[in-house]
Amino acid sequence: MADRPRVLVVSFSPIHTDARVLRQLSVVARRAHVTTIGYGPRPAGSDEHLRLPDGVPSLPQTARGVALLAARRWGAAELAAPASRHALRLGAGGRWDAVVANDARALPVAHRLAAGAPVWADLHEWAPEERSHVTSWRLLVAPLMDHLCRTYLPRCAATTTVAASIADLYAERYGVRPRVMRNAAPWADLSPTAVDGPTIRLVHSGGAIPGRSLETMLDVVGELGEGWSLDLYLMPGGDGGRYLRSLQDRAAGLPGVTFHAPVAPEALPATLNRYDVGVFWIPPFNANAARTLPNKLFDFVQARLAVAVGPSPEMARVVSDHGLGVVAGDFSAGAAAASLARLSREQVTGFKAAAHAASRELSFATEAAVADDVLDRLLR
Repeated sequence: MADRPRVLVVSFSPIHTDARVLRQLSVVARRAHVTTIGYGPRPAGSDEHLRLPDGVPSLPQTARGVALLAARRWGAAELAAPASRHALRLGAGGRWDAVVANDARALPVAHRLAAGAPVWADLHEWAPEERSHVTSWRLLVAPLMDHLCRTYLPRCAATTTVAASIADLYAERYGVRPRVMRNAAPWADLSPTAVDGPTIRLVHSGGAIPGRSLETMLDVVGELGEGWSLDLYLMPGGDGGRYLRSLQDRAAGLPGVTFHAPVAPEALPATLNRYDVGVFWIPPFNANAARTLPNKLFDFVQARLAVAVGPSPEMARVVSDHGLGVVAGDFSAGAAAASLARLSREQVTGFKAAAHAASRELSFATEAAVADDVLDRLLR
């Protein structure tokens, strides 16, 4: 309809496979005509998609950009990334009633294109330490992210982020407390499957990204031995698939491990439903890993699986509060294997039933209410 408000959503990601942005779009699209700027084809929920060229960097990774970062010229570096310049050209001349910036790197573009319209910053993680385990990122990019947050977050009409502990960090450093909008998946009309075969079926889905220590899962299956299997639905990371190939090589001698092609976010719960335990043991290698509350945890719940995680506080809290499964004593393969080895099939069945009972509370319906309230304030 011609009188619908117009909202621009900026995300330097392939939005059509970005689960959080897709959920965000599902709410915005109910209220407005949506224009998206991002990589890949037009995503669901977008009325008009302004496609960034594939492979164009969203950070200042040019000779000029690196020189600006090295010289600590943050203001000049804000829009130096090739993707930012493309986004400004694509969005030039547009008029929007509100703009959504996904992650800190999108803030300068969002505010420039907003031209005074309110901006909602959806912060998918703690931006200043996104990749702080990488030396070049920590030295050159982290200060830029700090500058972007310090400059633009106070100017935003609304801010959201994925977990309470990350909201605390933004409040402490920048004086802006985002509302929490977790990475919960839409409610799926499924029921737990029976745990009645000779093998307890473990499963993991997500990105094959170095640092997540996905090899731990392989080592766990090796320690558990007969009676356990592991299926992996992994998307290659930004390293051209090298880490994924290394995992496949490492698993060559483990007959209980199977690799599958990645599955679209909306198909994950039904795909995972035939398994028994969703697993994820990620060491706290940086601030975001230490505070992670990822999509996959909520995907496991919608798939009606038991859950096994390490002592990551945000995940452990959800698992413990709802009786969803087990939390290992530490992040080692030995501790993870021990947390599973003591489980009976009856206990796994009980955890799957608990996931079923919590599935509505831990679905996106709860988080969509936050997004709706944000839009109420932005579009009134």
